[in-house]
Amino acid sequence: MVNLTQPPELTAQPVVLTLPVQWGDQDAFGHVNNVVYFRWMESARIEYFRQTGLSDLMARHGAGMILATIKCDFRRQLTYPETILVSASIESIGRSSMKMKHLIYSTSQQAIAAEGDSVVVMFDYKSQRPVPVPDDIRAKIDELERKIAPPLDSEQGS
Repeated sequence: MVNLTQPPELTAQPVVLTLPVQWGDQDAFGHVNNVVYFRWMESARIEYFRQTGLSDLMARHGAGMILATIKCDFRRQLTYPETILVSASIESIGRSSMKMKHLIYSTSQQAIAAEGDSVVVMFDYKSQRPVPVPDDIRAKIDELERKIAPPLDSEQGS
């Protein structure tokens, strides 16, 4: 991965990955295929989970995150060769769900190329039901987010 200076658009993002655009990421129209943007967001989301301990919950509690919804607003085309920065942050936490934000930044265009939102749910895979986000995970998320921003808003009921 290339070591790049963080652009101002990403300074409020606690997790930012630097990734190359691969030749095979392009489609027949010569730009990065839409599916690739979702993979990039997944990579940032999984890194966020790793940094906060969410990825260890399955082994400890038999629960883990499940993706409930995801969307992407495409702002600019990306092509090979390119290096992108992709971020992940949590905007809000409900009882069992979290709303995440993702930004995909083009280093060659020096601009946001795409913005994504996703909702992940804390899920007990044995009972096949949502479960509350554990307090220790909430604290780790708050700590990671506070490094760059004020404390998170909590939603009621989700």
